[in-house]
Amino acid sequence: MNAFADQVAVLARRSIVRTIRQPANVVAPLLFPTLLLAVNSGGLKTETQLPGFPTSSFVAFALAVPFIQGALFATMNAGTDLARDIQTGFLSRLSLTPMRRLAVLGGQLGGVVAMGLVQALVYLSVGLAVGVHIKAGVLGVLVLLAFAVLVALGFGALGAFAALRTGSGEAVQSLFPAFFVFLFISSMNIPRNLIEIAWFRDAATANPVSYLLECVRSLIITGWNGEALGLGFGIAGAITIVSLGLASWALRVRMES
Repeated sequence: MNAFADQVAVLARRSIVRTIRQPANVVAPLLFPTLLLAVNSGGLKTETQLPGFPTSSFVAFALAVPFIQGALFATMNAGTDLARDIQTGFLSRLSLTPMRRLAVLGGQLGGVVAMGLVQALVYLSVGLAVGVHIKAGVLGVLVLLAFAVLVALGFGALGAFAALRTGSGEAVQSLFPAFFVFLFISSMNIPRNLIEIAWFRDAATANPVSYLLECVRSLIITGWNGEALGLGFGIAGAITIVSLGLASWALRVRMES
């Protein structure tokens, strides 16, 4: 177990250092969601006047979006970095060493999780700086950070699976627009119960991203909502389990071929 932990730690450190050495992989996940938060908060703040809107602050409502956007960036970063390792032959050389397969995957995702935690802290700091109050308090902040880590892990594993199956960074990057479609047809900008167009409301209700957003919102706006938290953590957990299983299988096939 000590050897396995050391292997994971070494590869995770490599993943983190490589991310830091690529400023675009650090700046984009922090800057783009924050800018979109500012634009949406300025343009859609009149929504708070709708009867039944859950808060008087649109920033508090929209703060959930960067957390999920950051997870999408985690998918792309994890996948493209792993695809680069495949293309340069690094993964093939690892297969000739005593390195365990799960350590390779764990180390890669360790860097993704670390980046996801940094992103969550930045988004949270931005929200607090502009006057957002976390209704769930300090414990809610810890739960929110844990949720952000779980989501980053799940989507990061999904990106790793795509990289291992295709071996192409371009193929992984092509997933990003597809994931964004899921984000835009969710309850990203308005609560589902206030969506008047039936097909859009139905699509948002069927979209699992809506429940990830609502989990974050429940901690920020409501305080403690068992249903929202259960659905959010349940869906995030399911994505993580399935993605890790697929990534582990794809890694075994890749390293045995």
